[in-house]
Amino acid sequence: MTRVATFGNYQSALMDLMRAQTRAADAQERVSSQKNATDLTGFGRQSETLTAMKGAQSRIQGFIDTAAAVSARLTTQDLAMGQINDAVSGVREALGGAISADAAGALMLDLEGQFQSIRGGLNMRHHGGYLFAGASTSTAPLDAANLSDLAAAPTVASLFNNDTLKTASRVAEGTTLETGFLADELGTDILTILRDIQTYHSTAGSGPLSGKLTEAQKTFLSAQLTRLEQAGTAVVDKMATTGSLAKQVDSITTGHEAQKSALDELVSGRTDADMAVAITDLQLSQVAIQASAQVISQLRQVSLLNYLS
Repeated sequence: MTRVATFGNYQSALMDLMRAQTRAADAQERVSSQKNATDLTGFGRQSETLTAMKGAQSRIQGFIDTAAAVSARLTTQDLAMGQINDAVSGVREALGGAISADAAGALMLDLEGQFQSIRGGLNMRHHGGYLFAGASTSTAPLDAANLSDLAAAPTVASLFNNDTLKTASRVAEGTTLETGFLADELGTDILTILRDIQTYHSTAGSGPLSGKLTEAQKTFLSAQLTRLEQAGTAVVDKMATTGSLAKQVDSITTGHEAQKSALDELVSGRTDADMAVAITDLQLSQVAIQASAQVISQLRQVSLLNYLS
């Protein structure tokens, strides 16, 4: 004869209830977090693969962030160079106008304004640091405040404070781009020309450059126009280099974003919970909890003590 113990029945029913509650808690966590697990332990053997994928995601995101910073810097750099190039064109127009009109008029005043534009471009800031100062980003790369300071300096080179370190950025695995330029390589040619004009203007016998121009003065200004063509071409070449770098950074960023998107899908496929399955498991576990609770309630009425009484 098989003996049935009341304690054993209660114990079995309680174990069923606890298992149902555990399944319900697991399903509820998947529904609320929309993930199969909240830590690597919950993914078991896939944890190593997920760790490698997460590392790759972080590395690619770092390259994307770096590329965004480089792109912003190149945009500001292009604006600064454009300002310098416009000023060089302004100097060329001022000299050409004076020569064609055979009168200097307000030539030096106009050149002073163009110098200030060049100075502003060379001392352009980006995120609080001087753009063309090399590593010395806290020091303005150009000292001269006006044409008089420019002419008073022993040499044009003595006016520049930038060092020789150009900005370089690692935008991909094995790819480091030198994206920075220095103030002295951008401004030496045009500032030398302006310094020569200011010195000529201030020197007795040759200057001042005001009123009707002499033949000697027109010859001098014509020579500066030829030099300005070369100075302007040098700035335009650097602007073209900046544009090429910007396109290269954009292309690299597009590739990184595609890689990150693919990795996101792979990680999502392993970590995201199937919501239909999770909700179904939750409902089934809730039914199981109710059934186990009813069994325990009924066991109270089938105790052997009831029959003995």
